[in-house]
Amino acid sequence: MIQSVAIIGLGLLGGSIGLAIKANAPGIVTTGYDRDPETRAAAEKRGLVGTVCSNAGDAVAMADLVILCVPVGAMEAAARDIAGALSDHAIISDVGSSKQSVAEALAKALPGRTIIPAHPVAGTEQSGPEAGFASLFTNRWCILTPADDADPAALESLGEFWTRLGANVEIMDAEHHDLVLAVTSHIPHLIAFTIVGTASDLEEVTRSEVIKYSAGGFRDFTRIAASDPVMWRDVFLSNKSAVLEMLGRFSEDLTAMQRAIRSGDGDALHELFSRTRAIRRQVIQEGQDDDRPDFGRKDHS
Repeated sequence: MIQSVAIIGLGLLGGSIGLAIKANAPGIVTTGYDRDPETRAAAEKRGLVGTVCSNAGDAVAMADLVILCVPVGAMEAAARDIAGALSDHAIISDVGSSKQSVAEALAKALPGRTIIPAHPVAGTEQSGPEAGFASLFTNRWCILTPADDADPAALESLGEFWTRLGANVEIMDAEHHDLVLAVTSHIPHLIAFTIVGTASDLEEVTRSEVIKYSAGGFRDFTRIAASDPVMWRDVFLSNKSAVLEMLGRFSEDLTAMQRAIRSGDGDALHELFSRTRAIRRQVIQEGQDDDRPDFGRKDHS
């Protein structure tokens, strides 16, 4: 049983974990640490965890579970920072969006420790200690990517922990996870970052016009493109192989789309758009999005 949790990094995900524990598993004792003093102060004010510590060692000293909620590029440094303070029985996990690189970094920094990487597939474009909320993980997937020799009891405990927070737990090979997430998350973000950057660089269309008429679809790209730049920089660099593979396939599909438009091949366009529309319906049927008009926005302006 996990009775105490230390959260290292008190931004959107770390803060949401703390709040979700308070709402769904109030018997679990929580401690937390963030290297930014202002973030620690904000976390304490919001009550994201039971105790906000002034150093990482104090935060993890008595924890059954330590969750690293830092950018994937900072995982190894964060793990080294707590290595000497961990209890012998502690499970070390994380929330990173790429898993092979994280597993390697944690194994290097914490040899012999019980490490089970995890990825709650949930988030928003917001970041920081004010962005967290208790229901972030409700009916969202949390993917665990244990090594082949992972402790079965620790794996079961971690799965039960995420289930208590409202998540649906899936176990997956780290390499396969990185390929799947490259398709479902990383490439869509890369496209959003690129198209918003392209629009802002246009000389023929003023930036004020781009912003003014953004409801035509551009607005939805800007939401994704507003995501934490440090986190996403690290994601693309850490999941380079899978991202480049999927980006190559996307480039081929985009070339086929250009060819269909240039040649006036309406049948090809209609077939693609019909397939993608069906995928949207399946996403809604799986409960992974809202079928209300305009994505359920209260403000339709």
